[in-house]
Amino acid sequence: MFYREAGQFKTSYAADQAAFPVREDRIGIALIVAAALIVPWFANDFVLNTILIPFLIFALAAIGLNVLTGYCGQLSLGTGAFMGVGAYACYKLTTIFPDVNIIVWVLASGVFSAGIGVLFGLPSLRIKGFYLAVATLAAQFFLEWCFIRIPWLYNANPSGAIEVPTREAFGFAITGATAAPLTRYFVVLGIVLLMTWLIGNLLRGRIGRSWMMIRDMDIAAELIGVRPLFAKLSAFAVSSFVCGVAGALFVFMWLGAAEPSAFNIRLSFQVLFMVILGGLGSMAGSFMGAAFIFILPIVIRMVPAALGLEIDAATVEHLNFLVIGALIVGILIVEPHGLARMWSVARQKLRVWPFPY
Repeated sequence: MFYREAGQFKTSYAADQAAFPVREDRIGIALIVAAALIVPWFANDFVLNTILIPFLIFALAAIGLNVLTGYCGQLSLGTGAFMGVGAYACYKLTTIFPDVNIIVWVLASGVFSAGIGVLFGLPSLRIKGFYLAVATLAAQFFLEWCFIRIPWLYNANPSGAIEVPTREAFGFAITGATAAPLTRYFVVLGIVLLMTWLIGNLLRGRIGRSWMMIRDMDIAAELIGVRPLFAKLSAFAVSSFVCGVAGALFVFMWLGAAEPSAFNIRLSFQVLFMVILGGLGSMAGSFMGAAFIFILPIVIRMVPAALGLEIDAATVEHLNFLVIGALIVGILIVEPHGLARMWSVARQKLRVWPFPY
């Protein structure tokens, strides 16, 4: 049996309520973190820029949306716009206060996104379901319009784009053309680990439980003392904050420059698919969904070249859509609760292997 829980006794309430109470889970998490710290030293710039950095950024955005949709049950189609608010806020803060550490502004940009998220989350107090999705979709189009029509946001750049300046921290260039991919990777990794730890602890506390009660049955939650006003708006604030930080990383640590079209409705749906496929209400599912939606297409594109097949780029792209679409449909048919639920079932089977019960 891979999960030998016999003999692992809990002698305190804190040990019983730990995030990873089983020793094997703690070992697995430690191995994953160790791999995230060691493997990049042996990876080339292509792997860092094309796979690892964007994967972490999209996983963080998926965590932000999962807080709102998976844990609080409030459907949102404005994730791309909230990411854009964080990116533009970070750009303005960086240009107005150029001497401040850029990492501070990346984290502070989430505050502006949280404020916008609370503003557009007010309709959730009266509407829900499809109607709330339409309200957040309106936020997506309105904010995207602001990114295009308000020159102050992009410093009246003739191209209409925001361009990341070169900034240094701790003696290293971490943004701009001179920033090494390995340096940017570790900055992104540190922020993602920090945000994941904070959100994980928040979900296991009183606020997280109130979100889940609102998700399961909001009327019953209100009857037992949960305030819908605070619960829903706090979920919008935390979700938008995380998405805003992800948006700032999206531009400053990966793209280097971005036009308003980078935060269009396609980005919102992409993050939503990551959450649905990975598993609603699962932190691990956010990482699984991001890996499936973002990394797997890149791997599929590399397969023909690795096999020595001469296939034009358009055909590879069509095959990519075909394979990814078929896999998404197949996974959701087999397990509608996503990849996280599939891993949970496999984990339960490993706990009793090789016995059938």
